[in-house]
Amino acid sequence: MNSIPDLVSGGLVHPQVALGPMTTYKIGGNAEYFARVDTRTELDEVLAAATGENLGVTMIGRGSNLLVATRGVSGIVVRLAGTFSEVEVRTDSVHAGAGAALPVLARTATRVGQRGLEFFVGVPGTVGGAVLMNAGCHGTETRDVLRSALVLDLDSGVAVERTPAELKLSYRHSNLRPSDVVLSAVFETTNGDVADGERLMREVTAWRRDHQPGGTHNAGSVFKNPPGDSAGRLIDSIGLKGFRIGGAAVSTRHANFIEASEEATPEDVYAVIEAVRTRVAREIGIELVREVVCLGFEDDA
Repeated sequence: MNSIPDLVSGGLVHPQVALGPMTTYKIGGNAEYFARVDTRTELDEVLAAATGENLGVTMIGRGSNLLVATRGVSGIVVRLAGTFSEVEVRTDSVHAGAGAALPVLARTATRVGQRGLEFFVGVPGTVGGAVLMNAGCHGTETRDVLRSALVLDLDSGVAVERTPAELKLSYRHSNLRPSDVVLSAVFETTNGDVADGERLMREVTAWRRDHQPGGTHNAGSVFKNPPGDSAGRLIDSIGLKGFRIGGAAVSTRHANFIEASEEATPEDVYAVIEAVRTRVAREIGIELVREVVCLGFEDDA
């Protein structure tokens, strides 16, 4: 079995890699070790080496809902690419690797008349993230179109197909543990008109452009919507649009977005998140739950 130093020498693992550029916030510290793995063999090598040296493993996707602290992340951070980003369209389904971008998944299926995945064009994440968080928009969620996902248990080294019921998918939730890694997924599709599917994708894209802040560094919706309400409305109702700490501020366009300026630090963004959560709890009595994943912060360690 190769050690981490062996994999560093071989170029598969890299020490002290900046994670900020891999996130939509564009800020954040380094990974102690980082690996971009293109095949299952490479993934197995990295995971075996990490286990052998008792290093924690953190999986990341496109960084669209990720905030990394300035101090960075210990252990090894792994990003799936290569064969894990492939999308294969079949007669009534689409098979995709966990690293495949959701907009690519939507467009690939739609252009050949496989319908039902158009909503994914509005979700800037990966297939693995979609399964983990039951991602969705415009009234459709991952569980509505997912047939199964192949999940690797890091503790046992065994990969098992799981259905949406077995994953217990609910609003922005699954029962996947930190030691579970989504490798791929199969999505149900139906035959349909290509032009209609492309029109629907344009509508989804236009809605996002019209209702959400663009051209800024943000990670999308920061908080999950509480039952029967929206986090953005609650935050706006207590006058927090524009609320700022350092270089980070609640968006004046959509209160559930927190934007980072060029001068912002990850700690500025985190401080705004916590201040908003505290204010909403105190003034409205509702505990907002973060949708954004925060890595390396002391409160989340």
